[in-house]
Amino acid sequence: MSSRIVTRDGTGLYVRESGPASAPVSVLLAHGWTLDERCWASVANALTTGGQPGPPVRVVRYDHRAHGRSDDTPDERKTLEQLADDMAELIEQVIPAGPVVIAGHSMGGMTAMSLAQRHPDLVAARVRGIALVATASGGLGGAATLGMSGRPAELFLAGKDKMTISPLWTERRALSTHPALLRAGVRPLLLGRHPDREAVRLTCDAIAACRPTTISGFTPTLTAHERDAALAAFAEMPVEVLVGSRDRLTPPRYSRRIRDRLPRASLTVFPDAGHMLPLERVAGVTARIDALVRGAVARDRAA
Repeated sequence: MSSRIVTRDGTGLYVRESGPASAPVSVLLAHGWTLDERCWASVANALTTGGQPGPPVRVVRYDHRAHGRSDDTPDERKTLEQLADDMAELIEQVIPAGPVVIAGHSMGGMTAMSLAQRHPDLVAARVRGIALVATASGGLGGAATLGMSGRPAELFLAGKDKMTISPLWTERRALSTHPALLRAGVRPLLLGRHPDREAVRLTCDAIAACRPTTISGFTPTLTAHERDAALAAFAEMPVEVLVGSRDRLTPPRYSRRIRDRLPRASLTVFPDAGHMLPLERVAGVTARIDALVRGAVARDRAA
């Protein structure tokens, strides 16, 4: 079932729900930068219809503002702080009661950290588990170079500054109308060894549909992201930290940095996987989210 909610500043967010409304736990799935909720579809389907051993689950996934089928927003609102406020509103409007497990991929994980920073009471009252998937708590000063370093990074940044003020960039509604043309660049950057065709296709489709101004508009907030301290809000709840061994955007050292702040967290490194874990390792990601759900149900019953 799909719907839209409207935030306090009038921005419409596209929302998809699956699973029974009466489920004891709701799972909120937040996607990454330049992507959309489709990247979580396989995990959502596995959680609700894939025969997981745990209790029934309600899954809510959505498009961040300026992504997918949600409304665009001015550049000054393309921030992790705004995304955290959106996440808080979505929980209040769509999941007004009951325990919540949040799984955030890449920028979605950073949004969950910002939620903890900006809405600590909501996190303490409602959130019962966190999956931080291919993400980072800080140190992303090089995010704007898309994994490049040295002279290639310098040339990229010099060209980007000129490109992003051009009408050819600012007036385009999608990065490309031919997703297959992105494959040569997207596959080595975002995916690991031997990804299946569907993972490649969905990644290229999502990025091709992304507004160019979303790419440039969110870059400053990602490079400024430093939320090690915010992780303290998750210290007393189950946390799953997941990363691919071949992730070029948020390599395993970023996940270990999170683990250093959350020593009770479980860290899983998926061999040969890249940045797109929700597409590359559906079964593994689903199993770890399902473990958080089962734990939340058990604690709720014991309370």
